[in-house]
Amino acid sequence: MPSRDFESRKQEFLDFYAGQLPTLKAAAASYNALIHAILSNLEGVNIAKFECRVKTADECVRKFKRKYRNFVEDHSEDYAIQDYITDLIGVRVVCLYEDEPPAIMSRVREYFDVIDITDKTSPMEDSESEFGYKGIHMDLRLNQQQSQLTEHHAYADQAFELQIRTIIQDSWSELDHKIKYKKSIPTNLKRRINILSALFELADREFLQIRNETSQALALSRAEDEAEGALGEADNEPLDAFSFVAFGHKHFPGYEFDPQKVEFFLDELLHDFAVRHAGWLFAVVQKHVTTVRHYKADFQHRYPSSSFNPFTVMRHCLYLEDKQRFRKTLRNSAREAFEEWLQRQPANSTSED
Repeated sequence: MPSRDFESRKQEFLDFYAGQLPTLKAAAASYNALIHAILSNLEGVNIAKFECRVKTADECVRKFKRKYRNFVEDHSEDYAIQDYITDLIGVRVVCLYEDEPPAIMSRVREYFDVIDITDKTSPMEDSESEFGYKGIHMDLRLNQQQSQLTEHHAYADQAFELQIRTIIQDSWSELDHKIKYKKSIPTNLKRRINILSALFELADREFLQIRNETSQALALSRAEDEAEGALGEADNEPLDAFSFVAFGHKHFPGYEFDPQKVEFFLDELLHDFAVRHAGWLFAVVQKHVTTVRHYKADFQHRYPSSSFNPFTVMRHCLYLEDKQRFRKTLRNSAREAFEEWLQRQPANSTSED
């Protein structure tokens, strides 16, 4: 059948788009919620954000004209524009590290049939001179099991595009879109864009390497802390997050040491109280922890809803070690309550373990 006039094809698409827009928006929100649900607790993957959108009608027409119009008209094919727009609905998943997309793709395959995959990462990594946007684009449709669910009936056959990027790749993409006339600018400006793109790629790799080395350092600190005599060997080791968390996990099992709280506590010890050495801190905690735990039990018996976490325990241990030096490690009310309890204890009941 001969090709019909492009303007009539365009108008048919605009009519189709207007009629389908409410359903498309509902489908986009539903797909985004489903992707969020199946990935949020995926072990070993850190999701920075989820986004969804319905491509505007004008964007769809421009994409068709740019990528498909010449081909279909040259081959005298009759066509509908909507048949060529596979990313009418788009969902984006932004993770933290560049080794996480394969796990995301694997989980997604459990819920969706894969129509097509566009890997925009491998071509860049296989080239010694090309830099630019990296990411994975998957054209998906609900699998049979998911499409039969009542909540999906209205758009069970509607395909959509899932974009998977790292947070660095996403940042580069957003910035890259703002650079106008990239293909027609002077060579020196193209070179500067390539340099920037290479720096973004390097940042992606460095963040991954830092994560891996941080995990290795933490595991090593735990192993050293568990080894016999490790405390004595750590006497002159500088106090840092790795040794602190390893010590904390050993002596306060089950407590999750929030990185921000660890950083705040160590910054306070280092800068406000001049505590420099890991071994000294750990020895002080071990020296007084039994006494403080007795106080904690009494305190929480009287105030059941109160919080008395390992940081609080260590603050009380430091105060017991040197009440003058570490006076400000406790608030006035906490210090007064602790002193009152200490006064009520029998002689020698607060001695070392």
